[in-house]
Amino acid sequence: MASNRVPSDVEQHDTLSCLPEDTNKWVTYASAPGVIEDVVQVIDHQAERALCRRFDLRLLPVLAVMYLFNALDKGNLGNAETDGMSKDLHFQPNQYNLLLSIFFVPYVIFAPPFAMLGKRFSPARVLPILMFSFGCLTLLSSATKNFAGLFTLRWFLGMSEAAFFPLVIYYLTTFYRRSELARRLAIFYAASNIANAFSGLIAFGVFQIKNSTIPNWRYLFIIEGTVTVLFSLFAYSYLPRSASEAAFLSPDEKALAFHRIQVDSSAIVNEPFHLRAALAIFHHPSTYAFLAIEICLGVPLQGVSLFLPQIVQRLGYSTVQTNLYTVAPNITGAIMLLILAFCSDATRLRSPFIVLGFLFTFAGFLIYASITDVHAQIRLAYFATFMMTWGTSAPSVLLSTWYNNNIAHEGRRVLLTSLGVPLANLMGLVSSNVFRSQDQPKYMPALITVAAFGATGAALTACLGGYMWADNKRRDRRSGVSVRASDVPTERLRDGPASEEFRWFL
Repeated sequence: MASNRVPSDVEQHDTLSCLPEDTNKWVTYASAPGVIEDVVQVIDHQAERALCRRFDLRLLPVLAVMYLFNALDKGNLGNAETDGMSKDLHFQPNQYNLLLSIFFVPYVIFAPPFAMLGKRFSPARVLPILMFSFGCLTLLSSATKNFAGLFTLRWFLGMSEAAFFPLVIYYLTTFYRRSELARRLAIFYAASNIANAFSGLIAFGVFQIKNSTIPNWRYLFIIEGTVTVLFSLFAYSYLPRSASEAAFLSPDEKALAFHRIQVDSSAIVNEPFHLRAALAIFHHPSTYAFLAIEICLGVPLQGVSLFLPQIVQRLGYSTVQTNLYTVAPNITGAIMLLILAFCSDATRLRSPFIVLGFLFTFAGFLIYASITDVHAQIRLAYFATFMMTWGTSAPSVLLSTWYNNNIAHEGRRVLLTSLGVPLANLMGLVSSNVFRSQDQPKYMPALITVAAFGATGAALTACLGGYMWADNKRRDRRSGVSVRASDVPTERLRDGPASEEFRWFL
């Protein structure tokens, strides 16, 4: 068996000829039968680390703040409801649940086309435009007079937020290697947990306003919508369209950035989007397994996001205290997300940590459902709400990272992400209809339903991960050499599992 000596996770590229040779790091990589031999090449690991730090400082804080406001504007309805929004707008029974449900219909319908536009015109331009749109809609929500007006605004809010998270994921895959992605996405996604906590703090502060001429929940929409609009204007001028157009990089750094993505993220960097080529992703059975896991993830994810204030309210706190007591579970959810994501990148494993997250979800909802007297076991009941947040954040990030790691074709990657993420959010239709007003304050049917989805998600993830491990072993036996997924340059993997060299990123 012929073998080459090449840098781990990389492949030769002409643009790296300018890099210094005093930082050579070599490992042995053996090619599969029939594959053309690579030549020896060099990589400067110190330059890579410096480049990643620059991306981290320039991109992640802005994207995290953008997603924070995205989550605030989507989830503030629950906070407004605790301040009597339904009563002020004269809602009929279950109309509040309809408001929650209608959001997810356009959210799923418009995610793929908007994501394709983002691929065409660059996420750096489309993301701020989407942010400006949902900020304006949040502002308009403060002026609604009845159910019909708020119902209409929630429809358009779902449209404007549809492709936001999928485009951020795709955008980051154009800057980071596969093994670097989970922790960066986790830092970004942690903004969602912080947003839920921050939303509780904002609601706590706003609901302290006395002698106001308008209901305090309207101030919540005004404050959050205004800041969202202002920040979107800054983001439009700040985000680089791509690494090659980033003004803060030198020519050598731009060359290195291109090389990193070419060999450890995309088969063809900045490949134009072609729908027919992208649709080939549905020829892979693993696609349907990933989507099924997204469905199982979506129910607990949306259940916690939309109904955590109502779950905490069962503990007997006042409106103000209820919003305040949602802060700690969301903060610890963000911390657990970061812990699992950093561990996942360190071990280069995704599926075991996704399973662990699902088990947290299952345990949290099951414990909460089993408590008959929350006042006698209030500490255990409150701890269960922490486990709920631990088990919803991490699987969302790691699942998106998992299938992006296994797809080198940029068009297929953005298409699957634009379907998978909204599909998980579509499960808000299930969550918003199992948390029924007639079941409060315990919501027993909802708790059992969410726990069941958590258990199913853990089982499906374990099965898919086991299949990938077995398939990698089979491919190793066929080629006569043991190869890790990170050892194969992604520019060879445009055809996915059809390639002899393909290895699953577990």
